[in-house]
Amino acid sequence: MISSNDFRPGVTIVLDDNVWRVVEFLHVKPGKGSAFVRTKLRNAKNGNVIERTFRAGETVPQANLEKSTMQHTYKDGDEFVFMDMATYEEAHLSSAQIGNRVKYLKEGMEVNVVRWGEQVLDVELPNSVVLEITDTDPGVKGDTATGGTKPAIVETGAQVMVPLFISVGERIRIDTREDTYLGRE
Repeated sequence: MISSNDFRPGVTIVLDDNVWRVVEFLHVKPGKGSAFVRTKLRNAKNGNVIERTFRAGETVPQANLEKSTMQHTYKDGDEFVFMDMATYEEAHLSSAQIGNRVKYLKEGMEVNVVRWGEQVLDVELPNSVVLEITDTDPGVKGDTATGGTKPAIVETGAQVMVPLFISVGERIRIDTREDTYLGRE
């Protein structure tokens, strides 16, 4: 159990048989009446966001999430299959559950799979990935690192803005949290 006074962004709780992650919280002490905590909660399974108010000191069950490192082995239709390389246990996630991070997911990549009991909730990608550029406008002599940017398509199909001197076939490091170019590999 966790007290509503201990809510912080990222804390996970159980409400109505679902896991919710605290996105925002505000502890309010009005001049008259008792204090309360106003929160924004995101459903860990489908991503829905709700606003909920708790009395100060109210206790709710805390969700104990487990993270395990798994490898993305293959894609089966709309589902992505991940395997624990120690136990050979498989986990299936749809592209809707993974969200827009699916654009950086490639076979053989190791990721953290988040579970609540037996239920797979989420996939956490590494903070940066190295991918090869498959399509971009050619660089021209005189293009510099400080000049500007152009769109480039990487091997997974994601589009990233890169400096003008980058060309097809180069491997680049991409920040998966902000969709930005970090450098060449």
